[in-house]
Amino acid sequence: MKFLVTLSDFLVPTVMFLIVVYGLIQKVDVFQSFVDGAKEGVNVVLSILPTLVALMLGIAMLRTSGALDGLVRLLSPLVSFSSFPTEVIPVALMRTVSSSASTGLILDIFKNYGPDSFIGRLVSIMFGCTESIFYTMSVYFMSIKIKNSRYTVVGALLASLVGITMSYLLTVYLFGV
Repeated sequence: MKFLVTLSDFLVPTVMFLIVVYGLIQKVDVFQSFVDGAKEGVNVVLSILPTLVALMLGIAMLRTSGALDGLVRLLSPLVSFSSFPTEVIPVALMRTVSSSASTGLILDIFKNYGPDSFIGRLVSIMFGCTESIFYTMSVYFMSIKIKNSRYTVVGALLASLVGITMSYLLTVYLFGV
């Protein structure tokens, strides 16, 4: 394990060095290419910033207004037939919207139940099995100006539902209820 830690310490600087060397061998103005890339990155950030601000504002309004709690109460009967913990429903809902919002909810679960509890393990696995769909779509689709998402939302929501279901089944299988 110590070898992997040492290797990872040298990996990023080595890759950066190799990129510069390759650029010099190819007779590319490496610094100017870096500056051009940085300018393009700033332009992308500026173009998607309004979308991100609106998304963050919407998430804050959803959490503070109590609408998220109401939605959880509405969805709780759908999972009452199983032993799926209702405390995880807000994480499952917010994970589709924002990674940072769901991280805050996960930290609350860790504080209340502990990271080694069934619920703590479930949200940890769920975090790895799902994606922040709407955040990702807004960033990528906005940056390349896609207006019609076609089947992306439906497919991504279905994949997220499968990820949530499989994370629950995996947690039950590995750790029991």
